Amino acid sequence: MASKGRGNASTLRRYWSTGPGAARIRWGTPGDWTRCTRQLHKYMGARAKGYCQLLHRRATGVYTGSRANVGRRRR
Repeated sequence: MASKGRGNASTLRRYWSTGPGAARIRWGTPGDWTRCTRQLHKYMGARAKGYCQLLHRRATGVYTGSRANVGRRRR
């Protein structure tokens, strides 16, 4: 039996990858991963970094360190 007070993981994933949370993060623009970690750190603590990496992959199709990442800073 699921414990009370726990959120639905798929609902949260949708919220942060395509819903109103995604609008706040603006996936695919420079600084999207940083905005994500700042937003989610309040709720997840240090786990936010890994979760934002997964959300970034889900929303944009590439990981943050990939050369294919359009939001990546060029040197």
